[in-house]
Amino acid sequence: MSTSLAAPATPADAVPLFVTAASLIDCTGASPIRDAVVEIRGKRIHAVGTRGAMQIPAGAKVIDCGGATLIPGMIDCHILTMMFNCLTFHNFRVAQWEITPELQQMYGLFHAQICFDMGFTTLRDMGLSSSRGLLVAEACAIRDAIDVGIVEGPRMLISAFTTITGSHLDLIQPRAALRVGFQTADGPWELRKLARTNLLAGCDVIKTCASGGGGTDKEEPDIRNMTQVELDAVVDEAHAFHKICAVHCFTPDAQQMAMQAGADTLEHMVFHNRETVDKIASTGVYVTPTLSHRTDHAIELRRLQGTSMFVINKMKSIQANCFETFQVMYESGVNIAMGTDMGFDPEMGSNARELALYVDLGMQPMHALQSATLNAARALKLDRDLGTVEPGKLADLVAVKGDPLADIACLQSKQNIELVMKEGKVYADRRPGNSKNVVQAEPGSWKIVDYL
Repeated sequence: MSTSLAAPATPADAVPLFVTAASLIDCTGASPIRDAVVEIRGKRIHAVGTRGAMQIPAGAKVIDCGGATLIPGMIDCHILTMMFNCLTFHNFRVAQWEITPELQQMYGLFHAQICFDMGFTTLRDMGLSSSRGLLVAEACAIRDAIDVGIVEGPRMLISAFTTITGSHLDLIQPRAALRVGFQTADGPWELRKLARTNLLAGCDVIKTCASGGGGTDKEEPDIRNMTQVELDAVVDEAHAFHKICAVHCFTPDAQQMAMQAGADTLEHMVFHNRETVDKIASTGVYVTPTLSHRTDHAIELRRLQGTSMFVINKMKSIQANCFETFQVMYESGVNIAMGTDMGFDPEMGSNARELALYVDLGMQPMHALQSATLNAARALKLDRDLGTVEPGKLADLVAVKGDPLADIACLQSKQNIELVMKEGKVYADRRPGNSKNVVQAEPGSWKIVDYL
């Protein structure tokens, strides 16, 4: 039987709020708590237990989630809310020239809110390269506007591209595009300057690139995107400012370089070898799989959006490698933190499909759920406050109609996400008799703009 646990001291004027539900998956790895009660004071969880073990005072404020399952607010560690298109424009190449930074910033907020409405209370935005610059300040303004309460949205960590000229991330733009501002750098000291410039703009994470990738023209995944000296400098600069560094790695060579540099997270699961997988597992570094971006559905969306056949064929050719690498890394005990790589594709708000892919590939449902909660919080160095439902943690809660451990796909329907709470405040409430949403749009339902 679960018992109530005392929390760290909370302000005396914090009025208790009780959230009840049929069950609670706290994501510590423990068995679900039946007839669950979560007591919240202010922004934090004060106690967790059962109706039988906890006394709810008469007249107390109670949010009854009925037969739903409570889980922690979910985290997407790799999403591109500021990326062009996101199913908004018919052709992402045209969108790069027709959309203003100001409008793109509004889309960035909209995309973040759609994910928030689906139970993702924390997003790590992984940056942008555009014809108007890196748009770091614009993304940081979205984060700050949410934090101070101007607009509703998820907690956001903003990453900034810090890469070499001609890298995979530079080639998100066409090769012939004009590149405005200080977008890329070469050599350790120039890269340090770019990192410092991005940090000055307010970013939380330095994002860099050690290998080629799958979604750009005329660059194969095994092309080295940075020397070891350059990568060491970028990671060191991030750590000097007490920030984390995420490294795009498609190949074992790139993974080895990133680990040598001390990267905090390795981005993407594509290619692997036994030696490197064992080293990743032994070091404990977190890896984000980003498999949603590799599905037939995502590839078809890219085709419809005008992506070149070179890229389409490349994405399809590495698909099997991605799924196999995930299975090998999971079976080898690699720390996995959920990330989707949603940007051009697939639909914003469909983040939870990533978890279903993990389960389809052999991951235990509890581990899949932890990849978007406990593991994700640890990967982002936020586990003191997030990732589990425990006393002292911030009160990020999601009430789900269904049982994610029995059917992880229940997280994919907006109507199943009955309650979304961040720091003790309800932002979405779709319990019976309620109709509060962050935004009214269903994933993929908004108007497509085409100025041509």
